[in-house]
Amino acid sequence: MKKQLLLLLAMWLPLVAMADASGRCGNNLTWIYTEATQTLTIEGSGAMSDYTSISNVPWYPYHNVIEKVIIGPNVTTIGSHAFERQSKVTYVYIHGTVTSVGDYAFSRCSGITSITIPNSVTYIGNYAFNECSGLTSVTIPNSVTYIGNYIFHNCRALTSVTISNNVTSIGEFAFQNCKALTSISIPNSVTSIKQYAFSGCSGLTSIFIGNSVSSIGEYAFNRCSALTSMEVDSDNTAIDSRENCNAIIFTKSNTLIAGCQNTIIPNSVTSIGNSAFENCTGLTSITIPSSVTNIGTAAFFQCLNLTSITIPSSVTSIGSNAFAYCTGLSTMRVDSDNTTYDSRDNCNAIIETNSNTLITGCQNTTIPNSVTSIGVRAFYGCSGLTSVTIPNSVTTIGNSAFTNCSGLTSITIPNSVTNIGQEAFYNCSGLNSIVIPNSVASIDQYAFAYCPSLTSIVIPSSVKSIDQYAFAYCSGLTILSIGEGVTSIGKSAFSNCNNMQDLYLYAEQPPTTEMDAFSSSNMANAKLHVPTNILFVYQSISLWKDFGTVVAIDGDPVVPEPQKCEKPTISYQNGKLTFASSTEGATCQYSIKDTDIKSGSGDEVQLTATYNISVYATKAGYDNSDVATATLCWIDVEPKTEGINNGIAQVPAKAVLIQAVGGAINVQGCDDGERIGVYSINGCQVGTSVSQNGTATINTTLQPGSVSIVKIGQKSVKVMMK
Repeated sequence: MKKQLLLLLAMWLPLVAMADASGRCGNNLTWIYTEATQTLTIEGSGAMSDYTSISNVPWYPYHNVIEKVIIGPNVTTIGSHAFERQSKVTYVYIHGTVTSVGDYAFSRCSGITSITIPNSVTYIGNYAFNECSGLTSVTIPNSVTYIGNYIFHNCRALTSVTISNNVTSIGEFAFQNCKALTSISIPNSVTSIKQYAFSGCSGLTSIFIGNSVSSIGEYAFNRCSALTSMEVDSDNTAIDSRENCNAIIFTKSNTLIAGCQNTIIPNSVTSIGNSAFENCTGLTSITIPSSVTNIGTAAFFQCLNLTSITIPSSVTSIGSNAFAYCTGLSTMRVDSDNTTYDSRDNCNAIIETNSNTLITGCQNTTIPNSVTSIGVRAFYGCSGLTSVTIPNSVTTIGNSAFTNCSGLTSITIPNSVTNIGQEAFYNCSGLNSIVIPNSVASIDQYAFAYCPSLTSIVIPSSVKSIDQYAFAYCSGLTILSIGEGVTSIGKSAFSNCNNMQDLYLYAEQPPTTEMDAFSSSNMANAKLHVPTNILFVYQSISLWKDFGTVVAIDGDPVVPEPQKCEKPTISYQNGKLTFASSTEGATCQYSIKDTDIKSGSGDEVQLTATYNISVYATKAGYDNSDVATATLCWIDVEPKTEGINNGIAQVPAKAVLIQAVGGAINVQGCDDGERIGVYSINGCQVGTSVSQNGTATINTTLQPGSVSIVKIGQKSVKVMMK
């Protein structure tokens, strides 16, 4: 009998487990599970309770058998985690009284294929439909204003999403990995798309983003490998979506905000946004149209295979790190008024100029003699830079221009420079030779601080002030010469120069200085050399009398000031330009600007066949020479087109070299008997001559700095008078 009772009990228990059941799920709500239809119904009125996980919901014992969920009339909310992981659920009915769907409410309900959200719902929580892998379509009603974080994350079968015109924000990872989604339209109501919102939507081919969007988060379209077209017509401030995306153009208020290899920047674009091409390793070249005025921070950061780029003169601002870590980039031209730029890190041989200012460079950089200023941080941290020649067109070396260039061993500053900026050569630990020209009037704070390899320095008489810490911690400095023009020496200017042996001070009146100007600089053992006629003054004044020995100067300065290279000559013959300086061993540094380098659109372009040439001579230990300039142009032999070669009409021409020297114009290469006229810019003739032996010299009354027009036959060439 006992065995029969046990058998009956064992048969009854599973029937109880699967039988109808009910309970409370809110103050005025009841849940009912109907076993016959495998339906869970929520009845009553008011809000459903929130739960911390699926295991806490009262119908958890049935979560693996529930197939239908009905949210009845007067229910106002669906609680957090309420139906999470109920993989058997295929049908959900939500009554029109529900106003919010809680976090994780239907997360991982893999059996749901479609769902209708009533217009009463104003809020859908984070992860609400996360990993509903069977969900294919969903309509978000007009009542919803925010799409939460991860709301449709990993809904891999989702092919159709309709976003209402009242949604203002799309949350983080909202549609991540919705691989079946092919297109989507973001309505004008949306103002914000958060990071990774559509990341991994590998089937997405096109998208339109309305004109109200003001912010697109990082990696919003990351790994959207099929995405080839996007238009963003708004004021977006941040976007980062180029990884594994091909040929994507994003514009917002005419700003390109993301792109990758094969991107063509349209002429409507006026700005390239922050990080627009960051990490585009497939990008090898790009053309920036003349409509662009701004290139944002990190715009081309780490484009490893980008080899060259030309930045048009329309660009007036380049952000920091715009080309940082572009290790393949070997040439760059920036011809504009850019104000901030920092891209030398791991870049090789980059030249940028803006309003004749060098704004960045690295090892192997050649500074053209059109440059008049070396900008702030231009070579900052270029550890591979070992030497650099500064042309004598440069007048200013900016703050931190060569800071932390640890490989730099020597540098000659030309006699055109008047100011050496703050920290200009700070921590150039390998710098063992520096020539300061007698054109420099001031040396700013920390300019040569922490240069321990410098052993001797001559500060010329042109220098009036030496700022605080200018040569601090130059521990290898043994000999220092300060010219007679110095009137003030700043705080700790030569502090911790602890190997100093001789200081030559030529000022007839002791400079004003702080008492710690030479602190920890071996003063007690160093010898101070001063002018004989005021020796007693230096021996009597605090600080100067603290040197171990104060003696009269005997003989010439310890380190002679450098000679100047001779100005080179320029000649042209048989297709070859030749430069020559009479200074033995001097090297000529040249710059040639082709005025015919153009880009644009149309059926016709005017060519002038003109090169502007400038060259100077340089030699270690010498000042750079003056700059020699010339214009090389081609004169038509006959004013008509002859023949066709490779699809281009050829015009027979001869080369003519034009130079302006001391108010005279010298022309080489003309036919004998050919008449050359020189005119002022307003059209008045100021000189004329006839070529003899291929050369003509025309004396003019034009002043240096003015522009002359040289007319040879039908050819007119503008020449700057030197």
